Amino acid sequence: MVSASKVRLLQSLHRFFMFSSINYSTSSFSQNNLIHHISASFYEENLELLNPRFLTHIQLDHVEPVLHSLHAKPRSAIRFFEWSGNVLGFNHTVQSFCTLAHLLLGHRMFDSAKVVFDRMIEQFGTYDIFGTIYEGFSTYGSNATTVYSFLVDRYCGLDMIDQAVETFFQMSKMSVPLSPYAVANLISLLLNSNRFEIVFDIYRELYKEPRKNHCQRYFNLYDFVMDGFLREGEMRKCLDFHQAMVKRNLIPDIVACNKILKGLCKSNQIELASEFFSMMLMVGPNPNLVTFSTIIKSYCEEVRLDKASELYNCMIKSGITPDLVLFSILIDGLLKAGKLEEGYSLLSSALNAGIKLDAVIFGSIMDAYVRTGDLKTVIEAYKNMLNEYISPNIIIYSILIKGLCQNTRISEALGVFCQLLKSGFEPGVLTYCNLIDGICKSGNIKDGFCFYNDMLKEGLIPDVYVYTVLINGLSKGGLMADALRFFFKSMEMGLKPNIFTFNTLIDGYCRLKRLRDSVKVYNLLGIYKIVPDIVTHTVLLKGITSKGMFNEGLSFFFQTVKRGFPPDVITYCILIDKSCKHNNLTAALSIFKLMLNGGVTPDISIYNVLINMLFKENRSKDALDLFKQVVESGPRADIVTYNTIICGYCSLKKFAEAVKIFEEIKCGKVEPNAITYTILIDASCKEGRMNDSVSLFSTMLETGVSPNNITYSSLVDGYFKYVGVESAFELFEEMLRNNISPTMISYSILIDGLCKRGQLEEATIAFSCARSRGLFADVIVYGILICGFCKVGRLIEGKMLYNSMLAEGIMPDDFLERELARFSLQNINLEGAKQ
Repeated sequence: MVSASKVRLLQSLHRFFMFSSINYSTSSFSQNNLIHHISASFYEENLELLNPRFLTHIQLDHVEPVLHSLHAKPRSAIRFFEWSGNVLGFNHTVQSFCTLAHLLLGHRMFDSAKVVFDRMIEQFGTYDIFGTIYEGFSTYGSNATTVYSFLVDRYCGLDMIDQAVETFFQMSKMSVPLSPYAVANLISLLLNSNRFEIVFDIYRELYKEPRKNHCQRYFNLYDFVMDGFLREGEMRKCLDFHQAMVKRNLIPDIVACNKILKGLCKSNQIELASEFFSMMLMVGPNPNLVTFSTIIKSYCEEVRLDKASELYNCMIKSGITPDLVLFSILIDGLLKAGKLEEGYSLLSSALNAGIKLDAVIFGSIMDAYVRTGDLKTVIEAYKNMLNEYISPNIIIYSILIKGLCQNTRISEALGVFCQLLKSGFEPGVLTYCNLIDGICKSGNIKDGFCFYNDMLKEGLIPDVYVYTVLINGLSKGGLMADALRFFFKSMEMGLKPNIFTFNTLIDGYCRLKRLRDSVKVYNLLGIYKIVPDIVTHTVLLKGITSKGMFNEGLSFFFQTVKRGFPPDVITYCILIDKSCKHNNLTAALSIFKLMLNGGVTPDISIYNVLINMLFKENRSKDALDLFKQVVESGPRADIVTYNTIICGYCSLKKFAEAVKIFEEIKCGKVEPNAITYTILIDASCKEGRMNDSVSLFSTMLETGVSPNNITYSSLVDGYFKYVGVESAFELFEEMLRNNISPTMISYSILIDGLCKRGQLEEATIAFSCARSRGLFADVIVYGILICGFCKVGRLIEGKMLYNSMLAEGIMPDDFLERELARFSLQNINLEGAKQ
């Protein structure tokens, strides 16, 4: 095999003999020999090889042949071109420039070609070089797209718009495709010069035939123009350009339009996106499913569900069938806006339409209803999912477990957990956290820690939420020493506590009224560099006021505000509630006004507290005015609100008005509960309207509302007063049969009814029965029995009961004191009486 060094030696010898064979006499001189000699010298990059006698024979028309001979070494060609101009003084022709340009572009030496082209333009100006360039293709075999695209690009770079445009159209006539890069530069230059008509002409030329050229495949003029306007923030020009194209019957592709629409939506230009969409509806192209989905998604994200619904209906009318993606967008939007019923209804519509849904959309529905505590619908959605043969995933199981645990259905949650394991899923930290939280809240802290240990055995690392759930369970159970011990143990295991962890501990101590210890935990926040939040201060405020320190709590509240922690609705609710419990309506109303001035919207709980307090203070007009404000302006009244109003009307002896409110809520979305019926039954019994009481009681049972011991007690009292003893006893026995445990109040009513009828032995038996049930006898029940015995002259037995009462540490109230004085019971000597 011949070595590389030998090859180079042979090449040198060949050139030597070649040059030696030339007869340097003028007589033997030829054009070919001259061109060959010059080419060889520049090819070798050695100008010393040039024969000075030859130089006098070099002519301008020799430049092109020499350049052609040097096509394999473009840098040598450039050197010759420069040498011939600088040394020989040649004024190069357009043909020479074009030849060199062809040669350089063939080697993709664009920067060098740029210099050559710019010099040519500087020298020849607007000379038409298209034809000259065209002639070189047959000689050099250059790529037409590369050369002409370069030509257009350089014209653009030199702001020679007319020449660039003319070149484009000449190329188009020759069916030579222009490179996307050159088209982009040309379009940009035209747009910057506001020469839109030419842009439309170019668009028409590019897309007038379905030819599959390079530019069409890789360059979308519509996209390019619109994207450019979007980047520059020229939204109005986007719309104008689209409209202008359509007017010229240049309908863009719907895919390109969808891309622009998506860009507008992503940049939060929803109004312009809407205008662009409307323009598409009017002038085209016709929106497709992707178009509608894009704009509907944006409206859903902005919680403008009315517009989203309007577009959805428009789409249906257009004959476009929604798919899973669109249903998911709409349902997700409805759920996030709190419109759960509409979201669930839409899911049902999707099922009825035969849309194949997935676990994700069912998971969204279930999670939304779990957050509102509607477990019934959660389970219903889960069953619907199974009916559609959709297998639950780990997220579905976790949501179901969370919902069951929230409703204290722990055994069922454990069943779902077992099903999760049988399905081959590995529960994660979130699943364990939901299960542990439910178990701890049910009071079974021991089992909660068992699952915590299972987590550790499975190699899972509990996060701060798991630790907080366990600490919360211990705190709610009053086991603060264990909670604090576990907290510090968790710290050793890598727990990085957050403000929720500390709030849980502070709340635990406040529940036990150990305010000093809660303050100690509060001081730990600074050590761990955790900033307290408004919840922290609200918990402390509740702890302070729960100890009866209302003024101190008020002072702490204003200090909290001063330190930069704006109070929320819960903070205000606590203060207003405590003000009312201290019978300080003025303070409650002042705090309410402060709340409104602070821009905090009161919830219905605050209105309920204020309405109730206004009734208690005999300011029924103010209470009813406040209720009217709630009905007209919100927030939405709940059953507590209506119960408070009904109770207020009953206290004013306006039974008809109370019944009117009752009928209104029966027709509305709020359902009457046991308290509603009990208030009305009690009021009707006290007024002797026993027919109304019985009717209400029957309605209560028919609607599935279970009566409580207060309901029965009110009825028993009414029966004793207006019906008869036997009926009262029958009702009392019915209460016992229904496993409703009577309270001492229930027995007090029964004993009072018997005493008033002189049936003291039966009353004494009822009293003994109450005591045997472990019920605590108060001054009221003792007073009823003592007065009963005294009224029939059985003073000795009355005195014995009185002494028993004192022995239990129960002191007589004002009523009993008066009765004792009336019967001179305190002067009776039991020993003397016995003798």
